[in-house]
Amino acid sequence: MHRRVLYGMLAATFLVLAVLAFSQEEPTTGSQNTAQQQKTYQNMTPEERAQATRAFLGLGPEPDKAAAARGAPLFQQNCAVCHGQQARGAMGPSLITSDEVLGDTHGEQLVPYLKKGRPGKGMPAFALPSAQLKDIAEFLHLQVEEVANRGTYQVLNILIGNATKGQGYVTAHCMACHSTETFAHIGSSFHSPEQLQRNWIWPTRSRNNKLAVTATVKVPDGTTTTGHITQLSDFRIALVDSSGQRHVINREPGVEVEIKDPLAAHQEMIMTLSNDDMHNVTAYLATLK
Repeated sequence: MHRRVLYGMLAATFLVLAVLAFSQEEPTTGSQNTAQQQKTYQNMTPEERAQATRAFLGLGPEPDKAAAARGAPLFQQNCAVCHGQQARGAMGPSLITSDEVLGDTHGEQLVPYLKKGRPGKGMPAFALPSAQLKDIAEFLHLQVEEVANRGTYQVLNILIGNATKGQGYVTAHCMACHSTETFAHIGSSFHSPEQLQRNWIWPTRSRNNKLAVTATVKVPDGTTTTGHITQLSDFRIALVDSSGQRHVINREPGVEVEIKDPLAAHQEMIMTLSNDDMHNVTAYLATLK
């Protein structure tokens, strides 16, 4: 039961963070009245993001980090050989999805469980003082927290590249498809450097119809249909044309399909993009205010 609950938590975490992040990737405009806007997820501090995610998922009380720090070496000495250094599993199972761990709050169930052990399952009883066992329990809860609560993640500074080298990369690799106007003011168009970096590497299709994958399909009688692809397989292709009409065409012998992906060049770039190039380009684009 608890294992299914945790998996549901993880899925819900990705969903809520995707929705919240989606709302933040829109370019900013000078006319926005930020003083009247509700504080958004991306603009929160890491502590506020963690708390917002915790409340959304119903994760329960926050683990006691001081107790978890005391419990870490105790766990390494007594438990890690079976369950791994971070309780992710080794010879024994992962404890991140353990019913006993997930059903506990601050050691009220785990402490007596650890004292008793499960000899029949190969788990010995631990003769440690209750206070130390409680610290181990808090360590385990912190491991669950770090897996389930993505709001605790903090993006470090990514503006560490060489802007001059970044400009050289853009000139050499990007200007065949883009114009100077494409990059004008791009440095002030996103709320954070990480959003800027994510967008230039892989622009969001959902809010820009110009980036949609399209196809032109020609059937044996010479009729052609062009539109945005909504379904594609070896057997059929579905398109929505400019009037909004949907077409489903079987990919039979004689049917010709020409696909156009505006982000094809980005797909090729990603295959060769080095970390240094990525940081350099981001540093350069961030200067284009």
